Amino acid sequence: MSEISEVGDIAFSHPHPLPRQANEPAAAETSGSNRYAGLRIIPARYPARIAGSVLAVLLLAAIVSSVATNPRWGWPVFAEWFLAAPVLEGLGRTLLLTAIGTVLGSALGTVLALARVSRSPLLASLSWSYIWLFRSIPLIVLLLILNNLGYLYETINIGVPYTGINWFSYSTTELISPFAAAVLGLSLNQAAFSAEIIRGGILSVEQGQLEAAAALGLPRGRQIFRIVLPQAMRTILPTAFNDIIGLAKGTANVYILALPELFYTIQVVYHRNLEVIPLLMVATVWYLIILTVLSTVQVQVERHYARGALRQQPQSLWQRARQRWWPATSSRSASSNQPASLIELPAVKGGAVAIHSVSKRYGHQQVLDAVSLTVPPGSVTVIIGPSGSGKSTLLRSINHLERVDSGFIAIDGELIGYRQQGNSLHELKEKDILQRRVEVGMVFQHFNLFPHLTVLQNLIEAPIALRGLSRAEAEAQARLLLKRVGLADKADAWPRQLSGGQQQRVAIARALALRPKVLLFDEPTSALDPELVQEVLDVIKELARSGTTLLIVTHEIGFAREVADTVVFMEQGRIVESGSPEQVLRQPQQQRTREFLARVL
Repeated sequence: MSEISEVGDIAFSHPHPLPRQANEPAAAETSGSNRYAGLRIIPARYPARIAGSVLAVLLLAAIVSSVATNPRWGWPVFAEWFLAAPVLEGLGRTLLLTAIGTVLGSALGTVLALARVSRSPLLASLSWSYIWLFRSIPLIVLLLILNNLGYLYETINIGVPYTGINWFSYSTTELISPFAAAVLGLSLNQAAFSAEIIRGGILSVEQGQLEAAAALGLPRGRQIFRIVLPQAMRTILPTAFNDIIGLAKGTANVYILALPELFYTIQVVYHRNLEVIPLLMVATVWYLIILTVLSTVQVQVERHYARGALRQQPQSLWQRARQRWWPATSSRSASSNQPASLIELPAVKGGAVAIHSVSKRYGHQQVLDAVSLTVPPGSVTVIIGPSGSGKSTLLRSINHLERVDSGFIAIDGELIGYRQQGNSLHELKEKDILQRRVEVGMVFQHFNLFPHLTVLQNLIEAPIALRGLSRAEAEAQARLLLKRVGLADKADAWPRQLSGGQQQRVAIARALALRPKVLLFDEPTSALDPELVQEVLDVIKELARSGTTLLIVTHEIGFAREVADTVVFMEQGRIVESGSPEQVLRQPQQQRTREFLARVL
């Protein structure tokens, strides 16, 4: 026999047992790892790093010593004025201007950014014009113009234009005080730059997130404020706080209005006592304190909006301290979030889908060419075909994520995206389209879960907004759906912490949370590793027995053969052949179908 000794997870095999020495203790026969017990680990040393650190400390010490010992810095004068009443009053005015400018500028900037990315050419043009104008005018010039607005307009009137009807009239000089001019100037200037920062954040959100929110039927406002902006904040925040810090320092520009903020107050004082450097250091230290506080706030706000972006979010200093000193209160029982009982989901009757002569063109490319198809309620229809055959476009047209050029689609006789008036079809407004999408769930190829929401929050967002469920009812339903797809223990996980198969199962549960009549699957397994495909297919097989109408675009021919009631083969935007799995997959009538199956089977 051979002797095996283990070091960690590595096993070494000795072909012949080693003889034990006379003075060797019997304990040596135990695991070989015992011989390393108690050994001290010495980390590697990097002399260059140590030398660099020492040099940096010496340089910093030299600077601090120079500043502290040089009498010309005037530290006694600094100490005298640092907390003086005039300086604190100026500091308070600086903080007030920064706060008001930030709030008003960010609010107006958000409106301008949303207008800039809207589908309205007029709103986008007006927003662009505002941004172009106020980014072009220097802040000092803008402040002077606003302060002298009374020269241009003696009174400010609010009423009905061109009628002589005035509801409000006031002297411009009395209304636009130096402080009001400062607030207006800082806010208008800040809004122009904030708008572009926010627009950049909005553009950074993946298109799939917008499509997922739209497919759930979430109202446009809720899409913006619950889905888009929270994700955009990760991109917005670093630049936005940089801009706020610039605003805090930029308040010094209001000295031109003789407004006694921090810098103007310092100027007044050193013009009187001629102690320029000590007074400038007073202003410098206060600005350092302000910006340190803003930077600390920035870190915490960024941590909040980074939820779900990382598999394991770094702990804050407070969390580390609490975990170290109060470990018993830093964790929570996993069962504390479980409801006492789960509601039962009512049965959903599948809807009938009727597709009539639907055509769609992208430029010169005909994607769908007069496609007609009838899907019975509660049936499972699988669409197969080569890439570029129009399968996904047809699927997305059913819930009007794609607008067709001609033809129409109805579910239980109700048109999706249109209303009939005589012999014409009038496209519905987006609000009405979103309401009708509630009946048509969709599961995307790349999951499109909302990464800033937990698994449970992903499932309850739409039912609360669209079905009128209370939060408790929505959570109970969501937990039941997670149990149904085998993920009951993942309710509080972030999507990024899940495998691809788990994410797709959550996406299926999210679509089911609205209890739709029709459920669309756009290649639900193509983004998964082969080992994860089966777990998703098993969930879909279970759904196929639930009575919900399923339309599935897939390349899994074996799966299609097993679950489909009808198989549709498409190519070049047309339906080449359709029928039962036995007919289409085993005995296809069309030569093109036989050629395709010969390649994929």
